[in-house]
Amino acid sequence: MASWSSFYLLLSCCAAIALPVILLKALLNKYRNGLSDIPGPTWAAYTGLWRLHNVSKGQAHLTSIALHRKYGKLVRIAPNVVSVGDANEVARIYTVKGDFTKSAFYPIQCITWHKKPQMNLFSTRDETQHREQKKKIANAYTLESLLKMEPAIDECSKLLLDKMHEYADRKEAFDLGTWLQYYTFDVIGEVTFEKKLGFLELGGDVDGMIAAIEGLLLYASHCGQVPEWHPRLLGNPLLPVLLPQMEQWNEVLNFTLKAINTRTVIAKNGELALEEGRVGNDMLSKWAAVKSFDPDKMSTIDVVVALSTNVFAGSDTTAIALRAILYFLMKNPDKMQKLQAEIDAADKAGLLSNPISDKEARNLPYLLAVEKEAMRLHSSVGLLLERHVPKGGTSICDHFIPEGTIVGINPWVLHYNADVFPDPDAFHPERWLDAEPSKLAVMEKHFFNFGSGSRQCIGRNISLVEMRKLIPQLLREFDVSLQNGEWKVSNVWFTQQKMPLCVLRRRH
Repeated sequence: MASWSSFYLLLSCCAAIALPVILLKALLNKYRNGLSDIPGPTWAAYTGLWRLHNVSKGQAHLTSIALHRKYGKLVRIAPNVVSVGDANEVARIYTVKGDFTKSAFYPIQCITWHKKPQMNLFSTRDETQHREQKKKIANAYTLESLLKMEPAIDECSKLLLDKMHEYADRKEAFDLGTWLQYYTFDVIGEVTFEKKLGFLELGGDVDGMIAAIEGLLLYASHCGQVPEWHPRLLGNPLLPVLLPQMEQWNEVLNFTLKAINTRTVIAKNGELALEEGRVGNDMLSKWAAVKSFDPDKMSTIDVVVALSTNVFAGSDTTAIALRAILYFLMKNPDKMQKLQAEIDAADKAGLLSNPISDKEARNLPYLLAVEKEAMRLHSSVGLLLERHVPKGGTSICDHFIPEGTIVGINPWVLHYNADVFPDPDAFHPERWLDAEPSKLAVMEKHFFNFGSGSRQCIGRNISLVEMRKLIPQLLREFDVSLQNGEWKVSNVWFTQQKMPLCVLRRRH
């Protein structure tokens, strides 16, 4: 009995000491120098837990829009985090030089290999490392380079459309949104490894990769709001030492290594090389060739890290955009008919081949406007693109922000700015075609789907090629409609949608 009394006494003493410390920390957060007068949710100024709670609800993109409409261009969403809602600050925050470095949110999203976190082009916070990594791989992401893989992309499109014909012939409603992700995964496979990854053929989630990535995004989006927790959780440096088998838990790494092993092997000494005469236009071939010619320029680790980044980020973001394009068209049948009329006219004039080439699609202005408007209404990224204010601080929206403060822009906030995009909730592709040049320039400045500056999405050309090629091909062959209902969106860093069932009808 006495021991329990002692325990409760000790617990009470600890609470008595901890509570004032917590309250003092909260007050210091609230009145942090240079940030105390920036408006925002009351509790956000005291603790980062407000931001974690907000993200946990899966609708942080909508909260961000509402907060900026209520408070203005600057909103304090955590003790040391300010959300910026002014496109005039894009060039300042997301510079080509990278003066505003990435926050601790990003390293959470890297693989662990050989018992060490391996930073990729997206996750590294070191601008020098980023520049060096980008120099090694950027050429593979150019439009010219990707179009050498266009026949392989066409094979994926044909496989998808063959499946669609089967559903249409059976008059069966189906989950088009999931099939679009199977398609984007197989395209990434062709571009990255010169092989389909098997999603379209299986009609399912190969090796549980889609589910695994959803789990990684859920962890990253939540822990990223309180990144100081990561070193005590999955980022604990002792874990790879105490649990060497932990690397086997990383599905993205294992999936990447498995795909590499269909083309070549990574020897016991850690070296990778393709067989002679096996070099293609895919990224594995190009980077393995560079490594073989000059190992100092590109290592095996460099290759594996870059390839795994494609696997992790290359399918989800594009699938989200494809779903958005088709969903908004289906919800707006007049826009669907207008786009199909443009496609039919070009087809009748002999301007479209079968399959439609990327070059041909770029000559369909309403198609391009539809795609941009869908990405405006539903950006693939739904949280801040966070950056640290550099040494000496800076002025943002005429307010001095101290060095070390995390600032960032959420694409959704810019895209739903009613002063730039009148009636911002409306799907109105014509705004990109009918606007005066000066107004169009302002809209383009606010279009932030792929980020900006030195960290602009390196894979944007892959996404754009897939959209430009698949959408007109699909709408030339089918009428697409929703069976019923609305989609459900969950923001876990990527704004993933669960589509209602769709119905296809052959057009010809």
